[in-house]
Amino acid sequence: MGITGASHGGSDPGAVGNGYQEKDLNLKISQYMYDELRKLGIPVTLTRAADETLSPTERVTRVKNAYGNTPDVLVISNHINAAGSEQTGAEGAEVIYALRNNDTLARNILENIGDAGQITRKYYQRRLPSNPSKDYYFMLRDTANTTPVIVEYGFIDNANDINRVNQNYKKYVDAVIDGIVETYGLGSGSNTYTVKSGDSLWKIANQFGTTPAAIRAANNLTSDVLRIGQVLTIPSTTSAPQNPPTGNTYTVQNGDSLWKIANKFGTTINALKSANNLTNDNLQVGQVLTIPNGGTTSTYTVKNGDSLWKIANQYGITVNELKSANGLTGDNLQIGQTLKIPVENGGTIDTDNTYTVKSGDSLWSIARTYNTTVDTLRRLNNLTSDILRIGQVLKVPSSEREALRTYTVKSGDSLWKIANEFDTTVSKLKELNGLTSNDLTTGEDLRIS
Repeated sequence: MGITGASHGGSDPGAVGNGYQEKDLNLKISQYMYDELRKLGIPVTLTRAADETLSPTERVTRVKNAYGNTPDVLVISNHINAAGSEQTGAEGAEVIYALRNNDTLARNILENIGDAGQITRKYYQRRLPSNPSKDYYFMLRDTANTTPVIVEYGFIDNANDINRVNQNYKKYVDAVIDGIVETYGLGSGSNTYTVKSGDSLWKIANQFGTTPAAIRAANNLTSDVLRIGQVLTIPSTTSAPQNPPTGNTYTVQNGDSLWKIANKFGTTINALKSANNLTNDNLQVGQVLTIPNGGTTSTYTVKNGDSLWKIANQYGITVNELKSANGLTGDNLQIGQTLKIPVENGGTIDTDNTYTVKSGDSLWSIARTYNTTVDTLRRLNNLTSDILRIGQVLKVPSSEREALRTYTVKSGDSLWKIANEFDTTVSKLKELNGLTSNDLTTGEDLRIS
């Protein structure tokens, strides 16, 4: 599990130079790192997700509260360097590691950053002058038994260096992640799996309790594209598909996340949050969660702006299934109304279809091609951003669901009323249906998304 730290923030800009503030670059780097780690199925938490002032004490507290206090909690503190007058012209990346740790992670991270095209300087430890037995930097010194590193991506007071970082930070972050994968031996193993129709790296990784990055490393894959019949090596730390635990409650362990627990019990993150009145994704070790019953029903409380279509789409079911479960004869909802959600295997959308991302694709264009929504694609593929990679394999809704993205016009309807009900716009409805006016005919079928 990991924590990505955007250092400085709020009233503390960090280093400043050449039109940049360190706090802004750190946040951009950390947010991208967060998204990429989530895509790999690695539990990750941001110490700050906005331009927020944090004291050293609060920052360390957030680290310790995220996943506990053990060496397998990895802390990546993202920084931009500043040379000052004594090192005019300094450039390149550095990695600093804690006195309690060996240099393997720091070395692997720096070497991979170098492979990504950035100049590299050194990986090292720094001691506190007043007490050489302690680390100089509080993020290394005060984070107890965790494994922290400080990554300095470049120098803000060197125009060439900082512009290079700003243009290539995604490459450098990917390199840091590669260093993590290498260090923790995610590429070793001897078990095999034969790819079948409908498989993706994400699906196989979840089946065996590993990550797409680990499978890529174990098989020397350069993309997420798979072939039916292809034999994959599965990392040996997860030798067999994992069976879901049983029971109505679950105690949070080190390394757990809502996504991981939802997958264990065959439910959804939204169902877990609803069952436990959670307002965010943060968990504490030892916390006891109520687990919704898979394959039966969950509940949802209607809030402002909801519609039957929006709620059904959120849980991967149809409007008719939602209406049938609640004995509804119309589409009207009331704020505060409690709905039963028929949740089959946790409400995930059954799918045997995949799509391989090509140049020029976006989530919006793919959603339109498959008659679905961007939100549905994000949920199916556990995406936390709209960034796609060429060659990435996405799950797409099956034809059974595709056919549900239509609406039959009834008496009294207008484009404005329909757009409002389905959380879209009149202009989008007209574009999707090739309409040149606002006139509708009762019984006409409209494409909604």
